[in-house]
Amino acid sequence: MQLKNYTKEFKYNWQLAAPVMLGMLGHTFVSFIDNIMVGQLGTAELAAVSLGNSFMFVAMSLGIGFSTAITPLIAEADSEEDFDKGKLAFKHGLFLCSVLGVLLFLIVFFAKPLMYLMDQPNEVVKLAMPYLDFVAVSLIPLVVFQGFKQFSDGLSLTRYPMYATLMGNIVNVVLNYLLIFGKLGFPELGIVGAAYGTLASRLIMVWFLWWVLKRKEKSRDFVTHIKIFVLENRVLKKILNLGAPSAMQMFFEVAIFTVAIWLSGLLGKNPQAANQIALNLSSMTFMVATGLSVAAMIRVGNQKGLQNFKDLRRIAYSIFLQGVILAFGFALFFFSLHNHLPKLYMDFDDVKNLADNTEVIKIASNLLIAAAIFQISDSVQVIFLGALRGLQDVKIPTLITFVSYWIIGFPVSWFLGKEDAYGSFGIWLGLLAGLSSAAILLYIRFNFLTKKLILSN
Repeated sequence: MQLKNYTKEFKYNWQLAAPVMLGMLGHTFVSFIDNIMVGQLGTAELAAVSLGNSFMFVAMSLGIGFSTAITPLIAEADSEEDFDKGKLAFKHGLFLCSVLGVLLFLIVFFAKPLMYLMDQPNEVVKLAMPYLDFVAVSLIPLVVFQGFKQFSDGLSLTRYPMYATLMGNIVNVVLNYLLIFGKLGFPELGIVGAAYGTLASRLIMVWFLWWVLKRKEKSRDFVTHIKIFVLENRVLKKILNLGAPSAMQMFFEVAIFTVAIWLSGLLGKNPQAANQIALNLSSMTFMVATGLSVAAMIRVGNQKGLQNFKDLRRIAYSIFLQGVILAFGFALFFFSLHNHLPKLYMDFDDVKNLADNTEVIKIASNLLIAAAIFQISDSVQVIFLGALRGLQDVKIPTLITFVSYWIIGFPVSWFLGKEDAYGSFGIWLGLLAGLSSAAILLYIRFNFLTKKLILSN
């Protein structure tokens, strides 16, 4: 098949993916600004935010992963023009997201003492505890927001979650600046101020997205007059069957990056701070791939509803090609600037901490080389994972992600990440091994499944 049959889809792929990318990049950019602000306080504070957020990342992965079950169901109902089917999926999905948000908050809140058992630097744990108290509460509005977001994405209304996220980000940056440093008469709260900013921004995001969707003709009837407690076991079971494996897929991937934070902590506060810098930078490019993954989920879900499996396969491969091109560009970007980007995070005028700051920059620069290498495999795995979710194929991909990250990736990180081996760089070699394995296996799964669907149609 000619290349233009794939490239002609790029424009529409981008129209769907760009708002998702911008919204998620905006959120990650706020994290980038937060890390720069916190980095001015010292390496221990930066490591504390990293440690506290490691608990949040695990919980968020379960909430966000579960919510993705809503998108393909809404996309399928949308292509079938079946309003009742779509509203049932949204209502039940929103209910389950709300319950899950509360459960995740309780789990993180009561899991805090585990930090004392993880052999992390005492100075870092002491700072992380109060930060986690407040940021954990924000899990509730975050997962509820994800329920609305995934619904909106399923209707191909990807712009509105972007607007909500950008508004929340502006609030977050302003409040963090005021509360971290105590500006304009506000109390100087340090990293706890960043937690307050996060909570306020996520509450605003939920309200704003609901308000926008209520005003749009295509979504108005879905998000109003919701009888949230009038539920059907059949629909609950369907969403749980899709959502639980999807949650575990994201959990397995996020958890391996979380373990990288903990393994870095075993090496000391400076390697942990360096890991946070490299992770923050690489997560920005991952948001671009995630936007394409959402586009794949929506478009594959639409084609599944139409039972048009040849176009489904062609469209998915067009998104894959688009993702690889962008990932290659990001790889060159990281490789060429790996010595310069980490310097944005540290204060070289701080004479007292100059030695620590210099060590952090050196470690982070090496980690960005590994980040450059895994750009392509990271993009490929998340795009095919989105396409498989669009097909509502979640069980085998869950097994694939477990094997890739925990049977292949984790042992490499564990053995090569020790101080007498490759240290922090060895930890990231394990991440590279896990992402590359996932990319190959998920591609094989999608290729097999779509060929089978075409032959049986």
